[in-house]
Amino acid sequence: MNRKWFASRRHTQALFLVALLCAERVCALFIGIDLLPEFVAETGVLLVWGVGHCDTLDGPLAKLAEKALAERNVNFVLPWVRPEDEREVRQAFDHAQAVRELGAQARLLADQHFLETLVRIHRAGEGAAFTGLKPAGVDLGPAVPAADSALATGGVDAVIKLLVDAVSAGVRQRFLTAVQSQRFDVNDVAAGRRYVHAYVAYVHYVEGLWEAATRPAHGHAGEHDAHAHHGEPGGHH
Repeated sequence: MNRKWFASRRHTQALFLVALLCAERVCALFIGIDLLPEFVAETGVLLVWGVGHCDTLDGPLAKLAEKALAERNVNFVLPWVRPEDEREVRQAFDHAQAVRELGAQARLLADQHFLETLVRIHRAGEGAAFTGLKPAGVDLGPAVPAADSALATGGVDAVIKLLVDAVSAGVRQRFLTAVQSQRFDVNDVAAGRRYVHAYVAYVHYVEGLWEAATRPAHGHAGEHDAHAHHGEPGGHH
């Protein structure tokens, strides 16, 4: 009798979780309200928009989340969140495990919600906004795939060459534009403005590259830089 009561109670709890997940998804999609506990950023933490590697369905977090759920071991994903966010991730993981037992459709819903929660918390901890999961196959450019491939193969030479070639081309292009426009008649204001524009673009680019190369690495900070300067790294002018 006790076993039947326990099984029935557990089933009821799981159904409630499914209903809650459905309601949360509807509210999030149509009215922008998340019913589940949200990460509250500390004052001064900047949330930014940007394309991220960790929020794609074929990114590292998605693969680890799938493995964690399949092996019922949340430790696969905990290194990706801050210690203070671990409790929320564990709760989401436990809820997902309970809902997954209800069948295939419930499992898909639970997996999706857990991944969304995990990515949101990870990005919030790095000062980046979560704007939804991106589909697999998103074009991230050559740099991110090269960086991942280097970790898989144990060799970073291809990444270094990729960056050196891109930086060389970028510096050279902006330098030539600036140097070709620096000689102008002082009475030709339009020509002077063209030089100033080229000069600012050139110096901002060099400055941004230096800052990116020498500052401590931290999460998704590069997303903010890229959007703040509209594609030109750095800048004090």
